[in-house]
Amino acid sequence: MKMTARLFDYVIIGAGIVGAALGAELTRRKPGVRILIAEKESRPAFHQTGRNSGVVHSGVYYTPGSLKARFCREGLEETRAYCAAHDIGYDPRGKLIVATNDLEASRLSGLQTRAAENGVQANLIDADQLRRQEPNIAGVGALHIPATAIVDYTGVTRALLAEVENAGGDIQFNAPVTAVKATSSGYAIEVGGETVTTGRVIACTGLASDRVARLLGIDPGIRILPFRGEYFVLPAALNTVVHSMIYPVPDPNLPFLGVHLTPMIDGTITVGPNAVLSLAREKYGRFSIDPRDALSALSYSGLWRTLAKHPMATLQELKGSLFKSAYLNQVQKYCPQIKLGDLGAYRSANRAQAVRPDGTLVDDFLIKSNGGLTTVLNAPSPAATSAMPIARYIADQL
Repeated sequence: MKMTARLFDYVIIGAGIVGAALGAELTRRKPGVRILIAEKESRPAFHQTGRNSGVVHSGVYYTPGSLKARFCREGLEETRAYCAAHDIGYDPRGKLIVATNDLEASRLSGLQTRAAENGVQANLIDADQLRRQEPNIAGVGALHIPATAIVDYTGVTRALLAEVENAGGDIQFNAPVTAVKATSSGYAIEVGGETVTTGRVIACTGLASDRVARLLGIDPGIRILPFRGEYFVLPAALNTVVHSMIYPVPDPNLPFLGVHLTPMIDGTITVGPNAVLSLAREKYGRFSIDPRDALSALSYSGLWRTLAKHPMATLQELKGSLFKSAYLNQVQKYCPQIKLGDLGAYRSANRAQAVRPDGTLVDDFLIKSNGGLTTVLNAPSPAATSAMPIARYIADQL
């Protein structure tokens, strides 16, 4: 006797923080809604969510009026409130963007203007004020952003998923989605070896977003290029070397923020990340290669056009990856107290960067829909900070 396929109103692919936030948002809006969150890994927050710096960003860097700027500002407040309500670690340490030379100092006022346009408090401080605030940091000045915080994003993700489960939703791990087919009433989905039916499908799949979009029949128009961020951790004796998060002044022409010092919610301090092309989207060793991922990246015209636009930055990041001393040099610009032996092994992370065929990096969150199918194509940092507003935005469209 043939069994009837399980029926859901929504199937969400991916149990990172964006997928979890969307599931929780839908359960709050529609009591009794039938939701399945399908995750191919064995646990939630397995990739980008669980491997980032744990920073709750305030929205200094982003283009005014963009989704990133708007959602980051809203997301900081919502994340703070959510953590307080669910007893999740959250610590508003503040951020210092430290200028170490005159060129970097000249960029601080531009960042302060950008912060003001985005509704973010940011205060310029001089070298003496910097020294009083962070005695171990060297610089000619800094921009202080007091609202920036650190958090346990994996804890936030688990709490959001618990909301879904407590409302009767289904969270399924080790459950890759392998096929999606339109039916007369919605969609039939092959997930974890089972066929289920649903009215709508939403993919929140990070490093696999372009591939899952094609599985859904949506032309992504971009390709995901994984950039590995390598981190180090300082010894326990240096856990108080700084109190605030310490960031370098970013190059306005690059999408990455540079090697920074980040106090983590567990009391340790990490150093990083850099940004080097990875040849494996979901493997994290320095020399990891996945043949499919390598071919996807190296055969893509957008990769070579991107690298051609930033040859010096590409070489600098590669040098920092290959030579620990070169990585250290970036850190010692603002924290000379740290020595080579202080850089202990730590996890790495891959950032899913959406790139267009002409080499343009997609700068904002990118979400596409086709009928009852929706996919989040680009959600790099500050997506973890912005997860709840992103979820609300998608739910509004649904």
